[in-house]
Amino acid sequence: MDGDAAHGPADSKAGFVLSNVAEVVERILTFVPTKALFKTARVCRLWRNCARRVLRSQQKMTWLSASGSSRYEEHVLLGAMKEGLENIFLLPQTALLMIDSENFSGRNGSFRHKKARRCEEEGDLDTMDKLRRLLPRSCDIVCAITPGVVLTPSGQHRAPPQEFMEGEAGFSLLFPAVEGVHIRSFHFCKNSLTKSALEEAGLVGNPDMKVVLLFGYNAFKSGGGRFLNQLLEPLAHSNVLVAGGHVERVFPQRKDCCLPGSFGVLGLAMSGSRIQGASVLLDQDVSSPSAAEATIRRLKAANIPERNTVGFMFACVARGPNHYNNQHNVEADAFRKLFPSVPLFGFFGNGEIGCDRIVKDSYTLSETDASGLQHGYTTIMSLVHLG
Repeated sequence: MDGDAAHGPADSKAGFVLSNVAEVVERILTFVPTKALFKTARVCRLWRNCARRVLRSQQKMTWLSASGSSRYEEHVLLGAMKEGLENIFLLPQTALLMIDSENFSGRNGSFRHKKARRCEEEGDLDTMDKLRRLLPRSCDIVCAITPGVVLTPSGQHRAPPQEFMEGEAGFSLLFPAVEGVHIRSFHFCKNSLTKSALEEAGLVGNPDMKVVLLFGYNAFKSGGGRFLNQLLEPLAHSNVLVAGGHVERVFPQRKDCCLPGSFGVLGLAMSGSRIQGASVLLDQDVSSPSAAEATIRRLKAANIPERNTVGFMFACVARGPNHYNNQHNVEADAFRKLFPSVPLFGFFGNGEIGCDRIVKDSYTLSETDASGLQHGYTTIMSLVHLG
């Protein structure tokens, strides 16, 4: 009795504070992961309002990445996302995923037969279903399957980024709703690429456009080059940062117009006055660590803040250790040396899209046309600041 009586007034005071003092409740909820925050918001009206304010304040990009053998009957990244999404502190609005093609295609079930197109499509649908269950319904998902992956370990801004040209690896960049920033996905094939479609996607006639990340697939097929030029031409003559490359395949694909095995482009368009972007091209002649560092150092000229900034590296599969006399992780290490607090992500693909483009106000280092944005045996290294 005495013990209960002793704790009664304290418990009563704590209950009063947690039921009436919004400042205290809101401070406590900043330590609650987003998934648990939604459950907490059901307690009462005060907690719901505090939870909403906390969600609006969590506007920093985060990521989940994984490498090595999976403990699950699926790619290692999906297993990492199942665990990691329980502990993130944001509500994802857009998710950009890169997954290595060898291990993604080689999984059991519908991934068992790597050369069977039907099995690949069924596998993509199965993976999209899993991602839809993991991520919020409103989250826009863009996924590319690539020969190699560049990633920074989960939750560690200062951890060294790693280049994976072999082995199981993947990442998911998670973007929340950010005030003053608009991120929108687009997907075009030969049946859907028109001027009006480009305008609707915000890729043409959009003065707020700052960055376009795009990932082409099956461009080697007849008509693929002409299709890509049609998309790149209006972007090449603008101050928009364009970066990306060619991957094995993408999903989700538009089933209403894309024929199986056809060529196309999937990507993200980033608009808003707070966004800044810059990129440099490491051409075929850049073949030593010192030369790589010297080229990447030119990104410093853009004076982009490192806070809330992400780096992208889109490299040819012919680079990596084969290009640098069997030295591994050369370009990722050079980037980290120069930008130690900026996470780096990307892929090794079948061709690169981008150029030297350091945009500061109205200053552009390099202007080019559509063909000047397309390369082989190169690396595009970019910075994107989200404000």
